[in-house]
Amino acid sequence: MTLTPLASNNALDDDPRRYAHLSTIRLEDPDAIARAAKARRRHPGLKYGKQNFIVAADHPARGALAVGSDPVAMADRRQLLDRLQIALANPAVDGVLASPDIMDDLLLLGALDGKLVFGSMNRGGLAGLVNEFDDRFTGHTAAALEALGADGGKMLTRICLGDPDTVVTLEATARAIDSLAERKLIAMVEPFLSVRENGRVRNDLSTDAVIKSIAIAEGLGSTSAYTWMKLPVVANMERVMAATTMPTVLLGGDPDSSQDEVFASWQAALALPGVQGLTVGRTLLYPADGDVAGAVATAASLLNHTTPNRTEEVSE
Repeated sequence: MTLTPLASNNALDDDPRRYAHLSTIRLEDPDAIARAAKARRRHPGLKYGKQNFIVAADHPARGALAVGSDPVAMADRRQLLDRLQIALANPAVDGVLASPDIMDDLLLLGALDGKLVFGSMNRGGLAGLVNEFDDRFTGHTAAALEALGADGGKMLTRICLGDPDTVVTLEATARAIDSLAERKLIAMVEPFLSVRENGRVRNDLSTDAVIKSIAIAEGLGSTSAYTWMKLPVVANMERVMAATTMPTVLLGGDPDSSQDEVFASWQAALALPGVQGLTVGRTLLYPADGDVAGAVATAASLLNHTTPNRTEEVSE
C-alpha cells in the first residue's frame, strides 16, 4: 500500500507554521490545556441502539508509525493533526482515542467540543521492544482522565502464554480497570492472544484466539461494570460476539485488503448484537486515495442509529 498525499479538497492548510501557535502556548501558558479541557462541552451521552464512531490516534506513542508500506506515515505531527481535524469535523464522528500529547493538541485546537474522549493508558510495550509484552502504563492515568473530563481510558492487553511479562500486563490492566471504575469511567480493553515470531510480535487473529482473549480480558478487575471490549473484525464474528455481554467497539488495524473489503467486513460486524460502534484510526486517517473525509463519511454510513424497543426485544 502506497500512501497518497491528502487530496486538495481535504487539506486544512499547507503552511509549515500552521501549528506553531501550539508550541507557543505550550511554552508560555501550559495551563491552557487544563483550561481548554474544563471549558470543553461534553458529549451528550451514550445511548443504546446508537452506535458510536471514535477515531483512534494513539499509535505513534508506541513507536508504531507505519501504515501499509510507508514505515513513517504517522511521523509528521502536522499532517496527523490535519487528518484528525478533518475526521472530527464530521458530525457523525463521536470522539477520539488518543495519547496525552495528541489529546492536548486537540484540546488546544478546540477540536473536541461535544466529543467522546478516551485516553490511551499503556504505551510502554513499544513496537519491536525486546520486552514488548511488558506493556507498562506510561500514558494517561485514571486520575488524569477524570481531571480532563474524559469518558474513559483504553488499554492494549496482549496475552502471550510463552512470555512471563504477560502477567505483569494483566495485573496492571486489572488495576487500571478498577481505578477507572472507581471514577465511573469506561475501561476500553483491547485484548489479543499474541506470539513472538522471528523477533516480532504477531497477534493471533483466528476466531478461537480472539474468543479466548475475550474470556481472559473480561475477567480482569474487581468489577466489569464499566468495561468495554475493543475487538478486531475476524472470521465468524457471530461466535466472537457470543463470547461477551460487554459493549464492544470494532478496531480497524493496518488493513491488508482493499478499502471496500474492509468496509464490507465492518458493516457485517456492526449488525451484530452488542457491537457499540467503531474505534478505528489508520484505515480512515491514511486511506490509499488520500481522501480522509470520504473514508470517514463511508465508515459513518455503516453505523446503526436506530434505537430498538428493548422491552419488545426481551418479551420476544
